[in-house]
Amino acid sequence: MRLNSRVAGGLTALLALAGLGTAYYAQLVLLLTPCDLCLWERWPYRIVIVLGVLAALARPAGGRVILGLTGLVFLVGAGIAFLHVGVEFHWWNSPLPECNSMLTPGAPLPMVPDRPCDAPMYLVPGLPVSMSAMDFLFEACMAVLLLVYVSRAERFSTEPKVSIKNHDLARSK
Repeated sequence: MRLNSRVAGGLTALLALAGLGTAYYAQLVLLLTPCDLCLWERWPYRIVIVLGVLAALARPAGGRVILGLTGLVFLVGAGIAFLHVGVEFHWWNSPLPECNSMLTPGAPLPMVPDRPCDAPMYLVPGLPVSMSAMDFLFEACMAVLLLVYVSRAERFSTEPKVSIKNHDLARSK
């Protein structure tokens, strides 16, 4: 069975929805407070959900283009997650000033206690892989899968390709 761009778009949207749903489940049900980088990691999922639905509704050629863009959005998300993993392992400081636990003198305290970005959050007890590391692995794998799918789908496309030479030959006859 060949996977067409509509099915691939729908699956991509559902997987992104599941990823975003996992983050909200951890926050609202397990009461794990996200840090500011965690909140930034959610934006690519929102964009991917919209792009996945658009790819599912588009014609095959347009769907492949949208899925290619979706793969690039996943790459950006993997980059944000990798940045967060680096902050957790103290390889570098967070670029977000909110993550560096510096309060402005005289400013009111936040309504929700901030979680420092360098404190890993573990979803699965006993598994020493933080949520940001799981996010990095998921988004990097999805980016590779989508970009490989798009490159192979274009190579094996069943749509007729019109070349300039064939078009000119048809005109001259």
